[in-house]
Amino acid sequence: MGPADSRSHPWRGILLSASLLTAWSPPAAAQLTPSAILPDTTSSEQESPDKPTISVTQSTATEYKDRVTFYCDTTELHVTIRWVFQNQSLVLNERMQLSADGKTITILTVQREDSGTYQCEAWDALEFQSSDAIFLEVNYGPDLIEIKLDSGVPSGEAVEVLEGSTVNFQAEAQSHPDPTYSWIFPNNSILSSTTGTLTIDAVSREHEGMFRCLVYNSATLLTRLGALRVHVLENLTKPQVEAPSLDLVETVGPVNLTCQTAHQRVAVQWFVNDQPLLPSEHLALSDDNMTLVIHSPRRDDTGPYACEIWHWGSRARSDPLTLTINYGPDRVEITSGSPPAVVGTVQGKLNSSLTLQCRAASQPEAEYRWVLEHHSGVYTGEQLVIRALTREHEGICSCTASNSLTGLARSASVLIQVDPESSLSAGAIAGIVIGILVAIALVIGLGYFFYSRKARWPSKGSADGPSPEATPPTSAREQATRPSFDKPRPVYDNIPEPQGQIGAKKRRPSGLPEQFYEKEPPSATPRDQSPSPRKPPPKLPMHALVPPLPSEDTDDSYETLVNPEPDIYCRINPSV
Repeated sequence: MGPADSRSHPWRGILLSASLLTAWSPPAAAQLTPSAILPDTTSSEQESPDKPTISVTQSTATEYKDRVTFYCDTTELHVTIRWVFQNQSLVLNERMQLSADGKTITILTVQREDSGTYQCEAWDALEFQSSDAIFLEVNYGPDLIEIKLDSGVPSGEAVEVLEGSTVNFQAEAQSHPDPTYSWIFPNNSILSSTTGTLTIDAVSREHEGMFRCLVYNSATLLTRLGALRVHVLENLTKPQVEAPSLDLVETVGPVNLTCQTAHQRVAVQWFVNDQPLLPSEHLALSDDNMTLVIHSPRRDDTGPYACEIWHWGSRARSDPLTLTINYGPDRVEITSGSPPAVVGTVQGKLNSSLTLQCRAASQPEAEYRWVLEHHSGVYTGEQLVIRALTREHEGICSCTASNSLTGLARSASVLIQVDPESSLSAGAIAGIVIGILVAIALVIGLGYFFYSRKARWPSKGSADGPSPEATPPTSAREQATRPSFDKPRPVYDNIPEPQGQIGAKKRRPSGLPEQFYEKEPPSATPRDQSPSPRKPPPKLPMHALVPPLPSEDTDDSYETLVNPEPDIYCRINPSV
């Protein structure tokens, strides 16, 4: 293709302008008629619109009270007006009204969000001009007041502060312009401030109460009052656990332990054996935790008990309290021996010592009383010591344990048996043995004396024969038969009482042994005959000390006397 014709150049400009116009679409409000789209070939250049002017009925308004109208003034006829708020296109709402030509806008009820800069723009087909900015100031507030403490802790509707600390109160309220603050103390004193901050150094109990803050807006002529209740927490001191009595009795209750403190608005916690208390049916707490109730106390409920009071800034614990639970006595046991063992029967030898121990679990220690069956006395003490057992100690021995605080008593008993051994001492036994030996020696001596005396008596008969013996007179016979009062006469069961006359017998020859006797009775020689020479006696048979029974043809029977005088005989009537 060859170079373009120079006559086509004007058409190129027309086509380019049409293309640009097709691509650019102005806002509907600023769209032009088709006749205006085509450039005026007759005018050399189009002029920009004039700068508009904005005005307002009042630059300062009060929220919810005032009505504000903005005007946009321009000399241009064929322009479009646009409104700008805070450098953004203004968005109309139900509180705003726009005029038909767009040059006037009215805010019916001013609010704080309407405060800011306003502008209007004048648009022609190609360009626009903006007015100067105008600022609308809206006064509002004060709103609801919130008082804060930077060093306090909220507690319901109040704030707790620690005694002696520095407290900073901060009142916050939405307001324009900034309000003035007046602080009213619990004692009704007033402190004015240009700021919403109040500082109290070393707060004390005098500062406890209601703090009020009065906020005033001089532009809106509105006043708000805020309030805050302040509790001043003291530095806690040690509480004390109190009991109705330190001497309690087992199962006698309930018992109330109280945590005594002068502080208020404190929490209470109980400790048992230095461990936090877990409430139960046996150990119960009151609603405010100030009282611990021990239902039916047991012997292991002695504690120690302590209560602790606290708040967020301090805590203090009481000294431990130990209870005394009196109980018993329990089952009584009597022990003896080493090692001690419970006994029901004890045996001891005569003159030996015996120690019994009586024991029963009790608080306080039980009192012990001993009673012996065959003794009227009462012995006291835990031990009963018998230094020398006698027969009088045999029998039941009882021990009674009693507790004066609980009013209870229990008893147990043991049987004491004494072995049947000599109750004499070694010296007494030796004396008795010596006495017996002396008596035996005396008896032997007396026997020997009588035997020697009898052996020395001369024989009354002649050598040839026995001479008749005269019958002694009655007095002599009675004297012979009468027993001696100097010596006891032995009685033998096998010898009947003597009957008849007791005759004298001739003395036996000394040559015969004493334990053998003649069978011939002493009355064989008549009284009226003179003694005649006697033949030598025949040799008689030897008989034992106890003679045999006599034969049937024997006329007379005799029995030998063992112990009495050897020459005394008794005449015995034969039984056959």
